[in-house]
Amino acid sequence: MKKMDDKKAPWLDESKSFQERAAALVGEMTLEEKVFQTLFNAPAIERLGVPAYNYWNEALHGVARAGVATVFPQAIGLAAAFDEEMMGEVADVISTEARAKFNMQQEYGDRDIYKGLTFWSPNVNIFRDPRWGRGHETFGEDPYLSGLLGTAFIRGMQGDDERYMKVAACAKHFAVHSGPEDQRHSFNAVVSKQDLRETYLPAFHACVTKGKVEAVMGAYNRTNGEACNGSKTLLGDILRGEWGFEGHVTSDCWAIKDFHEFHMVTKNQEESVALAMNSGCDLNCGNLYVHLLQAVRDGLVEERTIDRAVTRLFTTRMKLGLFDKKDEVPFNEIGYEAVDTGESRSFNRRVSRKTVCLLKNADNLLPLDLSKISTIGVVGPNADNRKALVGNYEGTASEYVTVLDGIREYVGDRARIVFSEGCHLFKDRVQGLGMANDRAAEVRAVAKMSDVVVAVMGLDPGLEGEEGDEGNEFASGDKPNLNLPGLQEDILKELADCGKPVVLVILSGSALAIPWEDETIPAILTAWYPGAQGGRAVADILFGDACPEGKLPVTFYRTTEELPAFTDYAMKGRTYRYMKQPALYPFGYGLSYTTFELSDASVTGEVGGEITCRAVISNTGDREGAQTLQVYVKTPLAGGPNAQLKGLCKVTVAPKNREEAVISLAPEALGVYNEKGRRVLVPGEYEIFVGMSQPDARSCELLGTSPKRFVLTYRGKEREI
Repeated sequence: MKKMDDKKAPWLDESKSFQERAAALVGEMTLEEKVFQTLFNAPAIERLGVPAYNYWNEALHGVARAGVATVFPQAIGLAAAFDEEMMGEVADVISTEARAKFNMQQEYGDRDIYKGLTFWSPNVNIFRDPRWGRGHETFGEDPYLSGLLGTAFIRGMQGDDERYMKVAACAKHFAVHSGPEDQRHSFNAVVSKQDLRETYLPAFHACVTKGKVEAVMGAYNRTNGEACNGSKTLLGDILRGEWGFEGHVTSDCWAIKDFHEFHMVTKNQEESVALAMNSGCDLNCGNLYVHLLQAVRDGLVEERTIDRAVTRLFTTRMKLGLFDKKDEVPFNEIGYEAVDTGESRSFNRRVSRKTVCLLKNADNLLPLDLSKISTIGVVGPNADNRKALVGNYEGTASEYVTVLDGIREYVGDRARIVFSEGCHLFKDRVQGLGMANDRAAEVRAVAKMSDVVVAVMGLDPGLEGEEGDEGNEFASGDKPNLNLPGLQEDILKELADCGKPVVLVILSGSALAIPWEDETIPAILTAWYPGAQGGRAVADILFGDACPEGKLPVTFYRTTEELPAFTDYAMKGRTYRYMKQPALYPFGYGLSYTTFELSDASVTGEVGGEITCRAVISNTGDREGAQTLQVYVKTPLAGGPNAQLKGLCKVTVAPKNREEAVISLAPEALGVYNEKGRRVLVPGEYEIFVGMSQPDARSCELLGTSPKRFVLTYRGKEREI
């Protein structure tokens, strides 16, 4: 690549701002050069010393699709930790490995896809319906939690250097996007102003205003008739107008051609690229933006609009230090030895432990006492399933530890392990030429031999994922229902009939309807897709080397039938915030091996000002554990949501010790959006619940304790906040 003389190249003048330098560089380009820089695989401009750059990279739960990297638990599992600090630490490890891999790839001239520093993560869409195949990429169903964790992830990715970004993060998919996958290219998500503002936008708002995310990706669908990648409302009025976003916007991949092929909001390619560019979509994941040349000639797009887009794109590259001297950018010092270290694998195991949610533990069956066990049966299609460790958008681990591997390693020669696949994950037989339920006899034999059976069931990314994913059993990527697929429940019934204690371990990226299991199986935990070290983490939990601390980031419903229509984007009847019926397992719920008591709870402040919530959490059990203080707010707005999460604080408490947790609520935390989409305070009583769960009756029943209730009264007039 040609080296430019600093005196002749003002974009190399490090005394100027990144935006000034980017604008100077763009000012030297021809129209054709600028147009080709709006493609995700931007070519080199030799005469200006601009190297080729590919914007498309992924890092949902580790650097993805580019060789070996630490593969953390899937995003939904990370969310279950309810741990803002941990999320930032995970993202910091990811971004360190990202820089290490990038530096190595640059050394060898590798500028391929998945080799840049612009990562299209996190996914902060709201997991509004458990059938959505991509829900496991998200942080769950709650806007506050999604925004909190998304912001922590972004900060960990982008770093805290005063001048340079470590990597560039991207919040996606903007906005009102959560299936159905097989209709996403043509679907119009119709949503009220109230639901838009109360549910679908807050996480993005937090990522932009608090996380300072560098990029935002549009969604495939339309929202209220506007194609999201060409939406004046979303990209212009809200993102840049209201929120002051200064980074760049990228389309989802090949989404712009949907404008004229499926959404029918434009007539042809030129009109589609014009609509996207004029609306503020700067980068095209796809190749349609080559038609911007003709769109300019036809007067559909002004060249200065393209200048603005390309300036934004090069500002990002400038912030990453890609045009500065190597020794000026601290992240250039990160060597490839920082990838897949022993320290990161150990950290991954600790993270995975934190994500496990204990849902039931009758008679304290868990943790298992190896001194009283001679044979352990391990049964189920996910017991030795690597795919069920990692979810989608994954990297390549140097080691995969399945649940079966983890149990064997932990137990060693202290007990015998006997294994049966039990059944196929979703088919009615394991062997194609066999009869239906062809492992039933083996299951009975294993159970008869065993003192306890660990049944590892659930899903894998072949059953829930993105539309068009290769190898996805359901071509749409969405689940048809919430049931355990195939013969899994039949096998669990076989095990229950054998009379041996059964521990059910669920590996999945979403909620399942398991009311029979809840009534019958004595111990149940969900480990999500627990990452490459997941088997060790699950074993640590099963045998008591770690204490469960995860909380559900989604509601577990009792039946599929109680869900509203999948295509209905109204929030009524959806998620813990709007449902009326009791959940099987509620959002925010999770048991521990130790016991906690809440005392000295208090709420100080007034409606319209900052509010401070305090409580002391005492560990009354005999082992160390972590507990999450949760604060929920119920406003007096007629037709408003149920009490919803507005603050959390996680504390680790030694046995027979106590820790104080303090949560501050900003004034807007008590605001709620009305039918006009305005956040308001209304006269009346504001209920604030401080506890270890949400205040619904089912949570209180399961935990045997209730949050403390406080009431603050607002007597002023209704006003925006």
